[in-house]
Amino acid sequence: MSTGKLWGVGLGPGDPELLTVKAARLIGEAQVIAYHSARHGRSIARSVAEPYLREGQLEERLVYPVTTETTDHPGGYEGAIAEFYELSAKRLAEHLDAGRDVVLLCEGDPFFYGSYMYMHERLCDRYEAEAVPGVTSVSAASAVLGRPLVQRDEVLTVLPGTLPAPELARRLADTEAAAVLKLGRTFGSVREALAESGKLEDAYYVERATWQTQRVEPFAEVDPESVPYFSLALVPSPAYASRKSGASVDASAPAVGGEVVVVGLGPAGPQWLTPEAAEALESADHLVGYGPYLAKVPQRAGQQRHASGNRVEADRAREALTLAQGGARVAVVSSGDPGVFAMASAVLEQASLQEDAVSVRVLPGVTAAQAAASRVGAPLGHDYCVLSLSDRLKPWEIIEKRLDAAGAADLVLAIYNPASRTRTTQLAQAREVLLRHRAPATPVVVARDVGGEEEAVRVTTLGELDVSTVDMRCLLIVGSSRTRVTNGQVWTPRSY
Repeated sequence: MSTGKLWGVGLGPGDPELLTVKAARLIGEAQVIAYHSARHGRSIARSVAEPYLREGQLEERLVYPVTTETTDHPGGYEGAIAEFYELSAKRLAEHLDAGRDVVLLCEGDPFFYGSYMYMHERLCDRYEAEAVPGVTSVSAASAVLGRPLVQRDEVLTVLPGTLPAPELARRLADTEAAAVLKLGRTFGSVREALAESGKLEDAYYVERATWQTQRVEPFAEVDPESVPYFSLALVPSPAYASRKSGASVDASAPAVGGEVVVVGLGPAGPQWLTPEAAEALESADHLVGYGPYLAKVPQRAGQQRHASGNRVEADRAREALTLAQGGARVAVVSSGDPGVFAMASAVLEQASLQEDAVSVRVLPGVTAAQAAASRVGAPLGHDYCVLSLSDRLKPWEIIEKRLDAAGAADLVLAIYNPASRTRTTQLAQAREVLLRHRAPATPVVVARDVGGEEEAVRVTTLGELDVSTVDMRCLLIVGSSRTRVTNGQVWTPRSY
C-alpha cells in the first residue's frame, strides 16, 4: 500500500477569509487534520481552519509540553521541545504509513518562522511532503496599517525580537524598512533597539493583524505590559512616509552645517582606531560604507546607517554628499586608511563634480601595510612602494610597468589586492617581473587578516612563494636587495 502525503498548510494571519483557495480545499479533503496547541488545549490554527473542516475527519492535537514556562526535562527547554517534535513526527508517520494524507495546519506561512518546518525536516525524506504558502503576519500588518512595506530599491529586513538589543539595533540601522517578530517578553529590548537605531519614531506596533481584536499603535506609545506574543514591530517604507509628510531633500540647496568625514577604521578591531576617528564616528548623524566595515562600528542612538556593496564607491560617495548637502554630519568609513586604495579619492572625485561644495575631511587610519610590517619587524624601514595588483580600475599593462620600475629601483613593495576568485594569474606574473630584478632568496611577508580572528603571517622567499595560498584578504611585502631576516624578524636597514 502506498503511503500518504504530508501537507503543511499555511492559514494566513488569522482571518479565515485570507486562506488560499488551495488551503481551503486541502483542509476539506484531508483524512487527518493535525495542529499544535498549548496545554490548555485551545489551538489558534484549528480555530482559523474550523469553517473548512468536515465531519468524520481524524484530528491529531500536538500539545506542546512547554511554551514559556520552566521544565524539569533533563535536557531543559530545548531538550523537551526536541523530544516533543520527535514524538509528534512519529504520530504523523503512523497515519502516513497507513496511507492517509495528513494536513498539518500552520498559522501564517509554513516556512516563515512556522511550526510545520520541524515536522517537514523529520518526515520529508520518507514521505511526499509539500508546503502550501500562506499570507504572512508581516504582509497582514502592512495591510492593516495601510502603508507599503517597501518600494523601488528599498530593502526590507525581517528580524526575530529574540536577538540581543545591540545586534537588533545594528541591523535596523542598516536597512530602510523592517519587521521585528516575536515580541511579548522581548518588547523592551526591541524598543531599545529601535530607539538606538533611530527608527523608533517611524515604527508601528501591530497586534493580531486581521483578527477582530487587532490593535495598531505607534510603537513608542505602547504599554509593555500589554504586549502578547502575536504582535510585531513594523517600520514601513521610508519613501512613502516622506511623501505623505511632504518632507524632501533638496540636493541643490546649499549646505547648512553639513560635512563629510572620510574615516579610516584601521585593519581590524577598535584597538586600531585613532581617537580622532572614534570621535568623528560618534558625532556623525549618518554612517555610509561597505556593509562589513559598518558592522565594525558600534551603534549610537539616533544614528542612521547606509550600507552598500564593495563595488559601488561612486554611488556611496554621492549618497554621502547628498546627505551632507541637507545639513547632516556624515562619516564615510573605510578599512585601513581611507586615502590608500579606499574611499577618500572616490568622495573627493564626486565632490569635484558638484556645483555646491560640501566640506570633506579625511581622517587617517593604520594601513594594512603598516599592520603587516609590525607583525614581522620593520620591512618598510627604508624607501618602499605601495601597489595594487587589481586590474579592475587600471589595465594590467600599467601594473606590470610599475612593478618593473619598482623592481629596478630596488624598492620594498607592499602589494595590495594580490588575488581574488576571478583574478588568479596576476600574482604569478608579478612574481616573474620582480624576479628579473631580485634574487630568489628575497624575503616575502604574506600577511592575512592582520588583527582579525583568522590572522596568519608567514615569511617566505620570492623564489618559494606559493601563489595558490594567497587570496584577497592577504597583503604581501616583498623585500629589497637590502632586506634581512634575523632571529625570525624581517627588517630593511635605513642605510643603503
